[in-house]
Amino acid sequence: MRLTNVAADARPQVRTLLIAVAIAIALWFIPFINVLSYPFAIFVTFIHEGGHALAALLTGNSVMKLSVALDTSGETYTTQGSIFSQILVSSAGYLGAMAYGALLLFLIRRAVAARYVLIGSGAFILALTLFFGLGNLFTIIAGVGIAAGLIAIAKYASPRVATFFLSFLAVQAVLNALIDLKTLFFYSFSDAKTDAANMQNATHIPALFWTVVWIGLAFVILSLAMRAYSKSCERKTQQDLPFEEPLGV
Repeated sequence: MRLTNVAADARPQVRTLLIAVAIAIALWFIPFINVLSYPFAIFVTFIHEGGHALAALLTGNSVMKLSVALDTSGETYTTQGSIFSQILVSSAGYLGAMAYGALLLFLIRRAVAARYVLIGSGAFILALTLFFGLGNLFTIIAGVGIAAGLIAIAKYASPRVATFFLSFLAVQAVLNALIDLKTLFFYSFSDAKTDAANMQNATHIPALFWTVVWIGLAFVILSLAMRAYSKSCERKTQQDLPFEEPLGV
């Protein structure tokens, strides 16, 4: 994204976002440092599984169990309703993670205080853990630890640090969702138990079809989020960005 094609009042936020993207990519590829991205991968897994859980509850089903594993995989067990319900529940994992990242981008652009968003995210992870994840020790440790970390950053970090951390969290959610969808695409040629396989069992339409549909929808969500992010905003300029331009630029 070229900053010359971005609204002037959006450039500081876009610059912050691009730096967050660069750091995220560096963490993946630099040996020994990439371990720092592990907590974010676990966080995105919670968001993914939380999407399944919320979709199940919203369609009148029950959530029996939610777990997150050490290898960053996750499982959510729900009661099965209608085919429509199963489609929504199965789709809500990957698309939910992408939508969450897009929502964070939207809130950042609208200058919503980062500490409120971090507290809300921490509360969501903690609720998932306490209501659905108590049957798995790692889920409890990871859920409580992530929730405590998010709330601690919201409370003790400066507004600039909290805002940059939120931008980094949004980037991690988006990039992890895209990478997970790429992995799912290759799994769709096998008999692996995946969300797409669940869709195939419910609809008798091949898993590959649903994977391609989800990838397309994910890019639509991301495109809409980035378009809204780069447009001029009528609200006042956000004052707590770490890489702001001087006034008058």
